[in-house]
Amino acid sequence: MNYIEFSIVVEPKEPGCDVLIAQLSELDFESFFESETGFSAYIQENKFNEGKVKKLFLANSDLFKIEYSSKIIQQQNWNKVWESSFQPITVEGKCFIRAPFHEAPKGFLYDVIIEPKMSFGTGHHNTTQLMIQKLMLLNVKKKSLLDMGCGTGVLAIVASMMGAKPITAVDTDEWSYENTIENLQRNNINNVLVHKGDARILDGKIFHTILANINKNVLLMDMKKYVESLEINGNLILSGFFETDVHELSAKAQEFGLKLEGKAVNDQWTMLHFIKTNL
Repeated sequence: MNYIEFSIVVEPKEPGCDVLIAQLSELDFESFFESETGFSAYIQENKFNEGKVKKLFLANSDLFKIEYSSKIIQQQNWNKVWESSFQPITVEGKCFIRAPFHEAPKGFLYDVIIEPKMSFGTGHHNTTQLMIQKLMLLNVKKKSLLDMGCGTGVLAIVASMMGAKPITAVDTDEWSYENTIENLQRNNINNVLVHKGDARILDGKIFHTILANINKNVLLMDMKKYVESLEINGNLILSGFFETDVHELSAKAQEFGLKLEGKAVNDQWTMLHFIKTNL
């Protein structure tokens, strides 16, 4: 599967990049890498709608100065792009996320090796970091967990390292499905069951904790499924949206008996923690 790479220059860069990334993610763009003047965005060639992208840029032209170019990137070229741009990151001084070609660190609880295959979730994006920060505060040892929209599988990997089991990882994208399996193997994780599909896979399954780092529209659409698959007093952790979307998501969550337990914000990107109450 070929991808289309967009190189985007935004002025002002903040909050321009965050706004455009949020909107592009709703048009099926999957991966984003920051640059000095903006960011690069990647979408599967068969999902690309030129008209919608041009309309999005035009709608934001009064707020930001936007310049962009695009090119087709072959599947076999991705590793070269990845290796030239990736730097290790740390989360809360406990979790170290690196590529296979980086040296193993010392002094971290969790050493996570990630090599993406056009999948979201390298740990660099604010939403992934928000999810990992919240996950490391939870008691998930020996408790069932779902990583919905798993991308690279990074959240499932951290959860496994924390002792969660059994773990299920789900993504609609073939790249993400394959990449999660590969990254699980790289980290010697063998207690994660990976599915390619959508929320219908959750039918009949129950979890103590559900992690869903997806865009707002998918979260709203699948909220009922998440609640049905969550045990009483279980955790639903959501991210992938802006602080301006909190009211809409919270209202939908309350319809299904969820109680807001916590919230965190990083450059307008937001994480919400809900608990399923026994109504």
